[in-house]
Formats: sequence, structure tokens, C-alpha cells
Amino acid sequence: MLELRKDIFADERDDNLKEIGKGTQRQDMLGHVTGTSSYFNDHKLQGMLHLKVVRSTQAHARLRRIDTAEAERSAGVRRIIRGTDVPVNLNTLLSLINFGKDDEPSLAVDKVRYKGEPILAIVADSEREAFEAIAKVKVDYEPLPAVFDVEDALKPGAPVVNETYPKNAFIYHDVYDHQRLRFGDADAALASADHVLEQRYQMSPIEHAPTETNGAIAAPDTNGRYVVYTSTQALFFSVDTCAKILDVPSNTFHFIGGTVGGGFGGKVDTLTEPLAILGAMLTGRPVRYVFGREEEMQYGPPRGAERIYIKDGVMRDGRIVARKIRAYFDSGAYTRLSSYAAVKCAAHLPGPYTIPNVYGDVYCVFTNRTPATAMRGFGVTAMDFAIECQMDKLANLVGMDPMEFRILNAYRDGDMKAHRREAKNTALIECVQVAAEKAKWPIRDEFKRASSRKDGGGSRAAIPPTPTDSSRARPTAPVQQRTSYDRLPPTVTREPPRDPPPPAPPPPPPRPAAPSHGATRFSSVFGTRRR
Repeated sequence: MLELRKDIFADERDDNLKEIGKGTQRQDMLGHVTGTSSYFNDHKLQGMLHLKVVRSTQAHARLRRIDTAEAERSAGVRRIIRGTDVPVNLNTLLSLINFGKDDEPSLAVDKVRYKGEPILAIVADSEREAFEAIAKVKVDYEPLPAVFDVEDALKPGAPVVNETYPKNAFIYHDVYDHQRLRFGDADAALASADHVLEQRYQMSPIEHAPTETNGAIAAPDTNGRYVVYTSTQALFFSVDTCAKILDVPSNTFHFIGGTVGGGFGGKVDTLTEPLAILGAMLTGRPVRYVFGREEEMQYGPPRGAERIYIKDGVMRDGRIVARKIRAYFDSGAYTRLSSYAAVKCAAHLPGPYTIPNVYGDVYCVFTNRTPATAMRGFGVTAMDFAIECQMDKLANLVGMDPMEFRILNAYRDGDMKAHRREAKNTALIECVQVAAEKAKWPIRDEFKRASSRKDGGGSRAAIPPTPTDSSRARPTAPVQQRTSYDRLPPTVTREPPRDPPPPAPPPPPPRPAAPSHGATRFSSVFGTRRR
């Protein structure tokens, strides 16, 4: 393993990383408080033109005709850009690492698939003139049936949102229509559990609402190159994406990122740079393309909506013996990063808890909504919310303190995860203990003495026999079991099972080699590096 010589960089970083409680100054703090930080929009270039986009007023429609005659005669208009002007009009971000198919046009050609989809761009001398020209464009739509619910989108006969994926589900490695996790026999364990709780959780789309909206300025440079000032959070993704869409070598561009005025994941999709550069190529002048606040809020990519069903089997002593999860990510009309979110979600099941039987299905679904994107832990955050709500309900169901219930079920070093990886460096028990102490929440001494470093492994490290799915029936719509949320135990419980408990699992077989995966850098399921 190669490492940089630490003696050369000793004054730049302290590897102890003991920063909590210190007044450490951020590198960019002085520029922010004095108003001298430089953003992409601070560059005022001579002869700069302004690009604005005509957006769809329909959620799903065929484009019959686009009349730009009056707009072309409008004052200040220098160029109208259509989808046919874009060298490579179809793209998806993760195709750069061979993960998914190109499915999203920079400018729509035959159809629009969500309200607000870009149809054509107008480059004019001023923003006002660009807006005035946009108002003169006439678009003739043929409305088509639309679908906005993830489960409706997967039903037979549902409107096809994205023809690249005609069943409205992202296809992994050209084979699988969802991410799947199987560990043990969840159905058998649920049948033998003392209590079964099934719940539905729904998260809505969330807009990032950055102070600085998405935008870029592109200008012709010397030797046929273009300099691009941008608000992107992913500079190298943006360079390569623009090179692909515009069909030129990546060294055609000099990208300058600088300070980002808030992103949170909402500035990784390379939405403004390709059209700004294309405008500069077609006019020979600098072109500025910036989202207005309305565009940012209504058409900028949000965190995707997520729907999660969790069905848990728990024993009277508080041990969770089975967890079944079915989750749907609303990708909107195009893939963007939602396919990756589903991978992250499957990698996180069943949360930080040792559960001997886990069953998970996670779908990336296309609907006629605004395409979703990254946002602060997307793919894990919503699942964590659902799991932790479920943990509180399960604790109430068996009459346990919720802190103690988490400590009882938490991973310990040496336990086997549902992805057949040994749990290491676990610390949930200690986190819960500290949280209880800080909150002055009383927990019993036996839980105060618990440790993530002991009582793990052994039988908890076994890989249980796991049946295949070939004999399983298709899952039916869940029936929720409602519970009250008081901390007192419920008075009604299920009768104990009449059959004897299942035999102890056999000794663990040899560990299988990590399977190959088409997107290794993004997968923690397979023990590989995540970005």
C-alpha cells in the first residue's frame, strides 16, 4: 500500500483528529464573513449573453409541434437551441462508470415526461429579452396518461414513463429489476415469532433550496477551448458529462468551481453547464445560464420520495428474529442517481441490528415527477427514519424501554451482517449509552455494562440456511398492525407457537468470495469502496 510521506505534510493535518470542543476556523470562513468569497456568478464577462429554457407545462405528453417563428423575431434573440442541436442528447450521470443506460435528453425532442422538462433554449442579449422570447414560443401537446405513484407505476398496464425502462423500474446489470437481500428464512421466523408488526412509512420529496441556485457561465477561450465557471458539487463528473454530451475531448474545457453557495447534493447533476457551453459554441460569445428561484424550487431535482414497508417478528424477551422490508424510490422521470440510492439502501438493511433472518426488496421506480437526485445521505436517511420509528413501536409492543431495546438488538463485533460480512468496529451500544446519560434517561445496570466488543460472534456469526425465491408467492399488500405509542406494555399479545422452535443453525460454511458488481466503487453491499 502506497502512502504519502507524512513528514512532508505534517503541518497540514493532525492525524489524531481531536477537534471536538476546539474553535477550529474553517478555511473559507474569512471570505464568507467579509463578503469576499468568489462565486461563479461573480464573473461578469464582456459581451455575455443569457440563456433561458422553455419548460413543459404537461407531466406527460407528446410534442406535436413547436412554433418558434415569433420568438426568433423577438428583440435581442441570438440563437434558439433545440434537442436536435445537442450532439449527444441522451445522457445519464452514472453511465460514466458503466452503471445504467442513457435515458434523459438535455432538451426534449418527441415527448415530455415531467412538468418542467426543458424543451428548447433561447440565447438573448439580456435575461429580460430571453424571457420575453420564451413567452412567444407556442408548444402543441398531445396529453398522455401519467402515473405519479410508485406502486401504481409497477402495475401491469401502467403508462410507460421512460421507454429506456419500459416496465418503469431501473434494471441492474441488464437482469434485475430491483435490489434484493436474502439472509435466513424470514417467513418461517415470522411464523414462530411472539409478535409481528407491519407498518408503512412514506417520505415526500424535499427541495434543497440552496441560497445560490444552479448555474454556469461558459466562454470561448483560446485554441478552441472553453472556460466554464460553475456552481457544481462534482467538478470532474461535470467535465466528463459535458464532454460526452457535446461530443468533444474533455480537455476542450477548463472548469473553475470555486465556492458553492449551498448544494447538499442538489448540484451534482450537471444541468446548466452543457447548454451554457453549447450556447457559447453556437454564438461565439460568453453565455450565462442560471436557474431562477422558481425554477430551482419547482424543477430543480429534489430528494426523491420513498415508500417503505417493514414487517418485523419479535420475541417476548425483545429479540428481533425476522425483518422483511419492501422499499420504493421515486426516481421521477429519469434515472439520475436514484439507482445508486437503491443500492445504498439495500446495503444498509437491516440497520445497525443483529437480526438472524432478513428479507429485502428495494425498487428504483420511474414516475412522471421531477427527476430526483442526491441529498445528504440519500438512500440511507429515509430508511433509517423508518427503521428507528419501527424500533420504537416494537419496544412498545414488547413493553421494553426503547434505549434498552436498541442495546439488546445492536450489532456487536463479530456478528454476521445480513450481507454476509462480519461486523467490525461497532459502536451503537456505546452511542445509546452516552445518549441516555446526556438525556438523563434511566437504563438498567445490565444495559449500562453492555459493550459492542463483547458477547458478539459465536452463534451470532453463523450464516443461516437461506431458501431461494423460486417457491415463494408474490408479496401481497401489507396489512398494518397498529399499536399505541405509550411506553406501557400492551395487554394483548399473540399466543405462543405450538410447534417447537426451529433447530439451531449449522456451523457457518466457508466465506464466499465477494461477488463481482458492475458499480464496485458505489457498493458497500459487496465490501467495496463507496464514494
